[in-house]
Amino acid sequence: MTSRHQRASWQVEQGETRREHTFGVPPRIARSLCRLRHPWRAAGIALAVFIGGLVIALASVVPFSSETARRQLIDLLADRLDAEVGLADLRLRLLPRFQVEGRGLSIRHKGRRDVPPMISIERFSAEGNIRGLLRRHIARVVLERLDIEIPPDRNRVSGPANSPNPPSGSAYSHTIARTFVVDELVSTDGQVVIIPDDSDKQPKVWPIHRLHMSSVSVDGQMPFVATLENAVPPGHIETSGLLGPWRSEEPGRTPVDGKFAFGRADLGVFKGISGVLSARGTFGGTLHRLDIHGDTETPDFTVAAGGHPMPLHATYHAVVDGTNGNTILDEVQAPFLQTSLVPKGSVAGTAGIAGRTVTLDVVMNRGRLEDVLRMVVKAGQPPMTGALKIRTTFVLPPGDRDVAQKLQLAGTFAISGTRFTSPDLQAKVNELSHRTRGQRPNDKAVPVSSGFTGTFSLKNSQLTIPEGTYDVPGSTIRLSGNYGLLSEEVDFAGTAYTDAKISEMATGFKRLLLKPVDFILRKSGGGSAIPIRITGTRTEPRLGLDKSRVFKR
Repeated sequence: MTSRHQRASWQVEQGETRREHTFGVPPRIARSLCRLRHPWRAAGIALAVFIGGLVIALASVVPFSSETARRQLIDLLADRLDAEVGLADLRLRLLPRFQVEGRGLSIRHKGRRDVPPMISIERFSAEGNIRGLLRRHIARVVLERLDIEIPPDRNRVSGPANSPNPPSGSAYSHTIARTFVVDELVSTDGQVVIIPDDSDKQPKVWPIHRLHMSSVSVDGQMPFVATLENAVPPGHIETSGLLGPWRSEEPGRTPVDGKFAFGRADLGVFKGISGVLSARGTFGGTLHRLDIHGDTETPDFTVAAGGHPMPLHATYHAVVDGTNGNTILDEVQAPFLQTSLVPKGSVAGTAGIAGRTVTLDVVMNRGRLEDVLRMVVKAGQPPMTGALKIRTTFVLPPGDRDVAQKLQLAGTFAISGTRFTSPDLQAKVNELSHRTRGQRPNDKAVPVSSGFTGTFSLKNSQLTIPEGTYDVPGSTIRLSGNYGLLSEEVDFAGTAYTDAKISEMATGFKRLLLKPVDFILRKSGGGSAIPIRITGTRTEPRLGLDKSRVFKR
């Protein structure tokens, strides 16, 4: 027992002595260090581990600038995109994920100093992991104030002979194949600018509030979702689809395909009309030439001259030329109320003139007179009803004037089954019909209908009818004149050809007094030819004998 207690005591003492000589280092580690032949090597390893840990910790939280990396990124983009590249600043962060932050990135077509850079980015950031980078994948890229400028197609501006050949063959394919793929790209507060062929024209600008793309690469189709604003008319656009492959030699020829929804478009920017338009549809083609199919709804479309809101629906097929913003309306169906019209034409710019001119050929084979009058007449009830057919050219030039003042029309019209909504005016037409047939007026007779055909033109809010024929049972009136769309003043002159003689239209003693007038106002085949004049206003027209032409026949 005594010897066992002595050995235990001696072991405790030896342990305490060894602990003192290891300076507080745990015995197991101390024994390992003691077994090393070169203790200073161990100290060096420990110091390296400490410094490495410090570097890793700093790299995970502190970015550092790299001029070499900036130059390498410039060279990489220049090679991949065959472009001139500029980059103001670049910062890197290695851990825990690879991150890049930069500012002042610009990408310009080689030799294209006549246009702004193709792409400009105020700030950007990218992140990824080592495994993704080895597969040439960048996980996420965020862009701030992206500016994309689409220049005119050089083949269209200078002709194919002056256009350099795009990169082609295996070298070009190999260059594209080595391009990085961005798994997710997000852009905020950007814009797309379409530079027109005509240097006198203003570029078409599309502000893009937010753009989200995936699988972004030069050689593939890139899904996208975007929110942007339309300038004229102002409105909100939501669009999604596929973009690419990117045509670096001519970006305007890059294919694009997708769908869109256009909402809250304020038509009030066009002086003389108002309403809130919404549209939706699909598009395809290239950035320079989009083929669009869609439909629009304007539940409260209003022409200021009439002031009556009405629902307007349209379906259309249009081709938009991105080089100049011109639009060709290939097929449009625009029904409203009980009327349907089919316009075809263009919305195009004119050299030296700001804005765009709407030029259409309009056909209305199934129309109602009251629907059209409701648009332009302020009265609560349209003055006339009837079936209407129109063929006309429609020209709406740009300018800050009321639509009724700048609208230009020229064509033919045919109105049938016409009746006046004013009882007094319809009574006068009924009386005219009876008298011109040599009958006594009959208030209980069925209201007669009339027809009106002719040619017309509209310019500076003046409707001119150079040749018109008004038919009512018992007479035909051929006339010409003007009607003020805004003033509502009437000034027409013509001749009424009646079935009855002038004396036969009167009764009693007046019939005898008018017998001599029959000879003066006679017409071939019987009846009378009476020169008339219509003046006054739309609500109070005055119909009378045009005495100045009685003896000039």
